[in-house]
Parts: sequence; structure tokens; C-alpha cells
Amino acid sequence: MMTVTQRIRITVPMLWLGFVLSISFMEAWLKFQAEGVTQVIGLSIGRLVFGALNKVELSFFALLFVCSFKSHWFLKKKMLRNVLISLGGIVLIQTFHLLPILDQQAEMIINNRTPSVTYFHFYYVVLETLKVMLLFVFAQHALTKLNELTEI
Repeated sequence: MMTVTQRIRITVPMLWLGFVLSISFMEAWLKFQAEGVTQVIGLSIGRLVFGALNKVELSFFALLFVCSFKSHWFLKKKMLRNVLISLGGIVLIQTFHLLPILDQQAEMIINNRTPSVTYFHFYYVVLETLKVMLLFVFAQHALTKLNELTEI
């Protein structure tokens, strides 16, 4: 029988992956395709949605971190620990560095000012892509472990 922490280690990365794929790789650009959505409205929606996503991601990471480090199996898996630590690093960089800068740039555009040209949006997208790959690896390993448990 699976424990609660095992269920969390399987479910959370998949939910997190779904959130990132649906918001960062679909909603983010698709909202600007809707009729009547101006750049100002799109940016306002984006700031709200990405702020909420970031809070969800911080919660997912905290939950995954606590549940993973309670497991003896997980502690033996150096690669998986590195994946989890990398996920945490990405979320922290986005939370405390990139999102505040991108928020400030969006606010400038909303207030009809032109922000200076930067690559921060590109860096955010690169980190989102890396995050998707890491979440996939984490989920795959959790499912493999579940499969090993059920074969016994």
C-alpha cells in the first residue's frame, strides 16, 4: 500500500507539470490572440496569473521537498536529489529575481512607458523549459519506483 508521501511524490510533479505547460506554454501567448484583448489587458492578466502560478509552484516545491526528504529511498538517489534542488533553485530565481523585473516592465508598459530592452523574458522561458524537463524526470522516477513496488 502506498503511503501519503509516496502519493505526493507521484502526484505533485505531474500537477506542477500540468500547471506550467498550460499556463506558461499556452495561456501566456494565447490570451493575446483573443479578440479585444489589448496589450495592457493581456499584461495585467499575465501579471495576475503568473503571480498566482508562482505561489502554487512554491507550495508544490515545499510539499515535494518535505515528502521527498522523509524517504530513505529518495535520500539514496543523488540524481533525483539534484533534480529537486534544481527545481527549487529555478523557482527561487523566478520568484525573487525574474518575476519582480518582469512585473516592473509590464507595469511600465501598462502605464504607457517604454521599458529598456532586456533578455529577462527569454531567461524566464529558458528556465520554464528546464523546469518542464526536470519535472518530467522527477515524475518518471517516482512512477518507476511505484512500478517496482507493485511488482514485488
